[in-house]
Amino acid sequence: MSHYEQRLETDLENIRGEVSDLATRVKQAVKNSIHALLTANQDLASATILGDGPINRKMREIDTLCHRFIAVHLPSAGHLRLMSSVIRINIILERIGDYAVTISRELQRINGAPDKRLAQGIELLANEVQLMLKQAIASFDEDNAELARGTIAMSAQVDNTVSGLYEELLDEQAQWSLNERFAVFSVYHRLERIADQAKNLCEQTIFTVSGEGKASKTYQILFLDDDNSCLSQLAEAAARKHFPEAGIYVSAAGREPAQTLSDGLSEFMDSRGMDVSRAKPRAYDMTPAELNRFHVIVSLKQPVSSYIERIPFQTTALNWDLTSVPEDCACSEQDYESMHRELSVHIKDLMMLLSGEGA
Repeated sequence: MSHYEQRLETDLENIRGEVSDLATRVKQAVKNSIHALLTANQDLASATILGDGPINRKMREIDTLCHRFIAVHLPSAGHLRLMSSVIRINIILERIGDYAVTISRELQRINGAPDKRLAQGIELLANEVQLMLKQAIASFDEDNAELARGTIAMSAQVDNTVSGLYEELLDEQAQWSLNERFAVFSVYHRLERIADQAKNLCEQTIFTVSGEGKASKTYQILFLDDDNSCLSQLAEAAARKHFPEAGIYVSAAGREPAQTLSDGLSEFMDSRGMDVSRAKPRAYDMTPAELNRFHVIVSLKQPVSSYIERIPFQTTALNWDLTSVPEDCACSEQDYESMHRELSVHIKDLMMLLSGEGA
């Protein structure tokens, strides 16, 4: 190994070591913030808040080391990917440290340990999130892309847990003060963001190891109308035809499903190149966990709230007021064409907003 190569490897090891040290501090800060909150340990909470200063300084030191490495070594290929990832991971870790500070500060708002039921929710979510963070850090330290991918997959469970906990906070029978509800909501939100940042860290590991960039997000969209015999079926088929890669589309009856599709709808969709193999009226019979996976719920008749009592916290509800729908139930081919055109405009606008030009 030449003197230059040895210096390059030494500088790389130094940067990796500093990132590992920062990650350890951040991981401990998250652990301390949760422990302080659950045990009403104000001294530990204060120490965690003050400990954010050294974390921020370490982040700036790593940033300087990365830019100096790039200036001195003019890296390419794998080394350049590593530096790019380290710069992003540096910011990710600093943000996680900030979330730990916010969690620690919420102890003052609660003014004591949280209610037992709330504490159980915090502990459940915190355990899931800390495992994600631990594995995300390990995946980077070990250049383990498979561990990173497995950790990313854990985010679905975290999302389900968060959704359930948010719903629980709305329990009107619970004797929780408004301050306590807001404080715990803030804690849930910060833990959720830590999980998101752990996922981002994993994506940087995958990029470092394989050069594989972040995959485009696939949005799950649910279309609803009264009986799933016409409008929602047409919307599902049109979305699947025009934006097959950007989303997963489902339609269902908000109330009672029809026995069959509207007369002539199947023939119309087939003539426009839409898949009719799965076009059959379906009942809305999803569990809260199943409903939680949808990013957007679109109602084509009544407001979404008239079909679904509790819309998941992280789901966006839309009501499309269509002007092309005839007053009676009988639709001609021209009616179907008008509805298809109007729906296509709405669907295009939605998918361009969600996925951009690449949709």
